[in-house]
Amino acid sequence: MEIDTDGDGGRYWRRRVLALAGVLGVVVMLAWGCMRGTTEEPVSRTVAEAATPPPPPTAMPTVTVTVTTTPTPGDDGAACEDDDVVVTLGAAEKSYTGGEKPTFRVMVVNTAENTCRFDTGTLDLRITSGDDRIWSSAECRDGDAGEESLRRGVPYVREIVWDRRRGCGGDAARAGTYVADLHDRKGKRRVFRLG
Repeated sequence: MEIDTDGDGGRYWRRRVLALAGVLGVVVMLAWGCMRGTTEEPVSRTVAEAATPPPPPTAMPTVTVTVTTTPTPGDDGAACEDDDVVVTLGAAEKSYTGGEKPTFRVMVVNTAENTCRFDTGTLDLRITSGDDRIWSSAECRDGDAGEESLRRGVPYVREIVWDRRRGCGGDAARAGTYVADLHDRKGKRRVFRLG
């Protein structure tokens, strides 16, 4: 029996080989296309994302609330609280010679919101020398002590002059060192000298 290589049988195998080669070519092309698409897709996505500008920041409006409290003057009916009153004592000089009379300045400031009444009779300036009490402005006051209406931050100033005598019109005080302080008000004192 002879094998016909040039007849219909040869053509049959050629067609089979070409069909197989065509199928393999299509498979290779599909595989190449799939691989190429998976490697380039992230790159193209990254480039696209980089080319897109980020969204603008959302601006939130800033709201500032300022509360201003205006002190109300009040009706001057309430007495000043001790915690709302600042009292300072100052002296004109540290030394007084000859007939100079020691002069002191008392300043009272209301720090409360409302106007209040301050009893000036509570301002008792005392002069001492050691344990010896020499003089008191409350005891030797000219006229009655009154009440002052104190508005917030507006100082009440009172000048107190000592006549250099013991008690009210007693003997003249001797030369030496003395202390002036506001009775019942801590830390308000001045040391001075009579010559």
